[in-house]
Amino acid sequence: MIRAGCGWLAGVALALAIAAVPAAAQTREQVASCWDGSSPDQRIEGCTAEIKSGRYEGVNLAILYANRCDDWRVKGDLDRAMDDCNMAIGIDRTYAGAFINRGNLWDIKHDEVRALADYDEAIRLKPDDALGYSMRANAHSARGEHALAIADYDRAARLNPNDPIVYNNRCSEMMLVRRYQAALADCNESLRIRPANASTLQLRAAAYLALGQLDMALADYDASARLGANDPWMLYGRGLARRRRGDTSGDGDIAAARAIEPAIATRFEQFYGIK
Repeated sequence: MIRAGCGWLAGVALALAIAAVPAAAQTREQVASCWDGSSPDQRIEGCTAEIKSGRYEGVNLAILYANRCDDWRVKGDLDRAMDDCNMAIGIDRTYAGAFINRGNLWDIKHDEVRALADYDEAIRLKPDDALGYSMRANAHSARGEHALAIADYDRAARLNPNDPIVYNNRCSEMMLVRRYQAALADCNESLRIRPANASTLQLRAAAYLALGQLDMALADYDASARLGANDPWMLYGRGLARRRRGDTSGDGDIAAARAIEPAIATRFEQFYGIK
């Protein structure tokens, strides 16, 4: 997940503060690790050192709590994450990044109503940032509100036209509503920006499969497999494509997919509309 704090204007203020004030009780490595540590544990340690330093207040302190919130989320400690996000919001309710991060927590808890409320507030506070729309689109999709999800992905794409994740997610949404040509266009754009992505290749393969372009579908499934994908969705889709070309090796792929996930045929049809 994108660390919401790093891309917001308030983050610039905190970055300047860190650069301008000598680190006393904590090392420069600890200071930097709040932002760019190589692991969640390192970033949590760095942010904790900064919070305890007493040097920050207002939105700068809120950013530290919001970033630590997101790292607790990455570690799977949702209670500590929620405490930190709530603290960030309590300190400064104008910092949109904290609402994004708390919305992500509600999303993990499958509480899309609260997630939507937090994403709505983030968008109200910062309507020109693509991340809020992208996250809200995910929540709408989880509720089956596909038209609303697509509208938010559209806004996110206009605001950040170089984000491959937005196009990937809108491609997925287009598959759900059986708009296969539109899905293909979005997956193509996502792969233009980020070519070697297994999940997007699988999505595009499914779009090709739905459109009857079997050679293209198989090329993408094979490319996805070379990147390490060996999940039931890849195996089942490739098996269908092979079967439709008259290749009996597709039976082995389908059997392997069902061994991993017995209900894969039903789920594949429900998601992609392909059987």
